[in-house]
Amino acid sequence: MSEQVELTNPVELSVGGMSGHLFRRGVHIAMSAVPVVYFELGDDIADALNTSVQQAVSIIILTTLAVEALRLKLGFTIFGQRDYEAHQVSALAWGAFAVGLVFLLVPHKAYAWPIVLSLSLGDPFMGELRRRGMESKNVILYSSIMLICVWVACSHFFETPLFLALIMGPLCVAAEWPRLRYIDDNATMVLIPLGAVLLLEPFLMIMG
Repeated sequence: MSEQVELTNPVELSVGGMSGHLFRRGVHIAMSAVPVVYFELGDDIADALNTSVQQAVSIIILTTLAVEALRLKLGFTIFGQRDYEAHQVSALAWGAFAVGLVFLLVPHKAYAWPIVLSLSLGDPFMGELRRRGMESKNVILYSSIMLICVWVACSHFFETPLFLALIMGPLCVAAEWPRLRYIDDNATMVLIPLGAVLLLEPFLMIMG
């Protein structure tokens, strides 16, 4: 998240004003469908491209980066983006890159689903709480509870280890908090939990 977002109403920074802001939030939430595409349609997409699923993910990541590089070269923003993204890698590109790494490194429903949902649902949830002037301590509290519930739900539907909910919910909130100028929280909210899962993987395999 850029410092500019914290100091200024994000609606004012969005191309398209409130309509652009709502579109941006909608795209974020729609990312919840990405695991469905990967796990249910991934093989069909890979077959259509005459490649493996992992190679298809790599192609999508590289294509996204190439398009983003061209956008930055031309220096323009599209509907829903923030004004400052004309000169830095966009939240959408960061999110696509980070989510792509999830499917390359932990292509399992038990971990991919909650990590992606923590980003797609958690980030806009926190953003809207802040936009309404909620104190930071309450944003942290409510967001942690919300993301713990996401991980608990995934333990029911995708056999995610239940104990991870108490760890990963607050961690995902903490991962959104750094104010880095050029690295968007769409990246940190995925890459930090992903790193934690990879570090815990030997232990998780023993438990599984």
